[in-house]
Amino acid sequence: ILNTETTIQGSGRTDAGVHALNQHFHFEVKKDIPDLNRFMYSVNCLLPQDIVIKNFEIVDDNWHSRFNATKKKYIYKISRRTKDPFLDKLVWLNSDPIDIGKLKEALSLFVGKHDFKDFTSKETDEDNFVRKIMRISTKNSKDLIEISLVGDGFMRYEIRFIVGTSVAYALSLIDLDYIKNHLDSNQNREIVRYKAPSDGLYLAQVFYKNIHWVII
Repeated sequence: ILNTETTIQGSGRTDAGVHALNQHFHFEVKKDIPDLNRFMYSVNCLLPQDIVIKNFEIVDDNWHSRFNATKKKYIYKISRRTKDPFLDKLVWLNSDPIDIGKLKEALSLFVGKHDFKDFTSKETDEDNFVRKIMRISTKNSKDLIEISLVGDGFMRYEIRFIVGTSVAYALSLIDLDYIKNHLDSNQNREIVRYKAPSDGLYLAQVFYKNIHWVII
């Protein structure tokens, strides 16, 4: 459409199989786009069915979709059903008797600033694997558990290890000390054993300083 090779810069990467309700990216153009709505329509016509552009905005030249992000919100969905063809690859199908009280107890341990080196497969990190999670909340219904996590950034598999380990505690497969011993551990690195599947994880929102798009 722009008649030139155009590179996009995303706000971050997600694991294979993870979904995005609101991903952000930026790109540079050498000429003005006079009608952003028409441009969006044209781009969406060329995209496959599993991707849709919701909005385009003009931003300052020094704005960056990754480096200007201040925090991100993810949602993890667990279905209590054994099988559901309409939710296949969209939730973690888990009919085990998850204790919601114990699940919340485990998740609460991860709120705050912590060393998450045992909760990511990332090999090295310039911030020594320290990240801050501002909020974790859960919604529970008969068939669905939704876990919402807001943090300043998440590393590879971090949320899936957090959810998987918390569910393991909620199923009495481990005790709470297992989580405490791996969180902020000053021992040799030992990645936790429990990782939730990618199917249930969604990037829900990216927040920016001085600009916050809420796209419905």
